[in-house]
Amino acid sequence: MARIVGPMPVIRKTRPSPLTRIIEGRHSSLDVLFERSYSMKMGEFSGVRRKFYFLAQPDIVNRILSSDVDLYPKSNLMGTILYQILGNGIFVSNGETWKKQRRMMNPAFDFARISEVFPLMMESANDMKARLDAVADGREVQIDFEMTHVTADIIFRTIFSEPIPREEAAQIFDAFNHYQELAYIHGVWNMAGLPQALSIPRMRAIRHARGIRGPLARMVRKRFELLATNPENPPQDILSSLIAAEDTDGSKFSEKELVDQIAVMFLAGHETSASALSWALYLISHDQDVQDRMHVETELAFGQEGGFAPRHFKFLKLTRDVFRETLRLYPPVSFVPRDITVPETMRDKKLKKGSAIFISLWLLHRHREIWKNPDTFDPDRFSRSDEKEAIRSAYMPFSQGARVCLGASFALQEAAIILSMISRHYEILPVEGHVPKPVARLTLRSENGIRLRLRKR
Repeated sequence: MARIVGPMPVIRKTRPSPLTRIIEGRHSSLDVLFERSYSMKMGEFSGVRRKFYFLAQPDIVNRILSSDVDLYPKSNLMGTILYQILGNGIFVSNGETWKKQRRMMNPAFDFARISEVFPLMMESANDMKARLDAVADGREVQIDFEMTHVTADIIFRTIFSEPIPREEAAQIFDAFNHYQELAYIHGVWNMAGLPQALSIPRMRAIRHARGIRGPLARMVRKRFELLATNPENPPQDILSSLIAAEDTDGSKFSEKELVDQIAVMFLAGHETSASALSWALYLISHDQDVQDRMHVETELAFGQEGGFAPRHFKFLKLTRDVFRETLRLYPPVSFVPRDITVPETMRDKKLKKGSAIFISLWLLHRHREIWKNPDTFDPDRFSRSDEKEAIRSAYMPFSQGARVCLGASFALQEAAIILSMISRHYEILPVEGHVPKPVARLTLRSENGIRLRLRKR
C-alpha cells in the first residue's frame, strides 16, 4: 500500500563546513544536516568557545535522559533563549530548583486527569467545529492557526477556567512565531561565542515575549484580586492548584514564579500540540485510506449510547496512532540540548566539561538503521511486531526519564479528541501546489504555514 513521504528539508549530500553551519544554521537547525546525518550515531561541531555534539544513539540517549540525568542538566543555551517568556520555569530550570518545582506542580496535574478536563476539551473542540463549519466549503484554511487556537483554548480553560478570545489567540500565535525565529537566531549567536549584550535578535525577541507573557501575567493578577474579595470559593482549575501548592518546608510559589510555571504550561500545552496536529492533518489530507479508516472509527466512537465519553477512547486506536506517527516524523521539540558537567568518553570522542550535547529526536526518529521506511507516514507501524524494538528504544517525543513531559497524557487525549472531531465531520483535502517547509527552531513548524481545504461530510 502506497504511503506518503511527508515534507523534508533540503538534505545536502556532503558535510557543510563549520562556517556554513553557523551561517545557514541561523535559519533552522535542520539546515545543518546532511545525508550521512541520518545514519550517524554521533557528530560534532566546534564552536568558538566550546564543542557541540549531535547524538542519535538510543542507548546513550536513554542513559543521559534517565540514569545519568543529573550529570547532563538542561543546557544554559535553552535558558538563554527562553528566559524572556518562561523565566526560570520548570522547562528550563535544573537541580534543586527543578526538583522543588516538580514536587509542587504534581498536584496541579492531578487536576489535569482526563476525567476532569474531558468536558473542557469537548467544549473547545465543539467551538472549533463551529469555526470550521463556517469555512468548510472547499476554500483554503490556515490549519496551523486553527490548531493553535483550539489547543490554546483548551489549555486556557484548564488553567484559568475561561476560553481564550480569538483576537488574543491570534496575538499569541503571531508573537510566538516572531519570538521563536528571533530567539533561535540569538541562540546561534550565543553558540558562536558572540557577546549577548550586542545581540539585536535578543532585544527584538524581548518585545515579542511581552505579547505572550503579558496576557498570562494579567490573568494571574486577576485571580489574586478575585481571591482577595472571595477567598472561600476559588475556581477549580490548575491555577488554583498552583496557588495552593506548598513544598515540604511550607513555601509557596511567588506571583512571578506562578507566571513562570503558567507560561511553561501554556506554551508546552498548546504550541507543541498545535505543531503536531497541523502536521497530522497535512499527512491525513494526502492519505485517503487512513482518512477513510479514521472516519469509520470516529463514527463508531461518537455513535455510542449516551454520546462520546472518556471510556470510548478505546475505539480511537488508529486516530491515536496517526498522532503518534506524526510525533515520530515531526517531533515538536526536535533537538534537546544538555550540558556536559563531567569529562567522559562517548563512542570514540572525548567530551570535555562545558561542552553541550544536542539529543536529536528528528534524527533518532528517522534513523536509517533503526526504522523501516523512516521517512514514510505509516501509522500502522505501531501495530506491527517488527517495529516494536525501534518504538521501545528510539521513540521519545515526550522525552524520557525524570524529565519526561508531565502533560504527555493530556496531549494524547487532546489530540484524539481534535483529530476525531475533524475526521468525523470533514473531508480533509490538500491545497494543490502547497508544500509546507519544516523549520526547527524552538519548536518544529512550517515556515510557509500549513494550508488545507475542508469539506463537510
